[in-house]
Amino acid sequence: MKRILLAATLAAFAVPAFADDDPTDEQIARIDEVLAEMTCEVDPDNIEVEDDGSFDLDDVMCADGQYDIKLNADFTEKERRKE
Repeated sequence: MKRILLAATLAAFAVPAFADDDPTDEQIARIDEVLAEMTCEVDPDNIEVEDDGSFDLDDVMCADGQYDIKLNADFTEKERRKE
């Protein structure tokens, strides 16, 4: 019985490792600036902050198509994949 209670207690306080955070207004503004230089835009609802501080941008609309883009924590492009 003690093991069940211990397991339940630990599970209740566990934070999932895959949980991403929403960006701040300042981060969204900076991302919008970076994307404007690329002739792209993204809905703020499609921006996630990763555990390492980088940004995962889904469904980014650019002049030449739609992409998933990853930006480093310093807002430089890390990866781009055309959808």
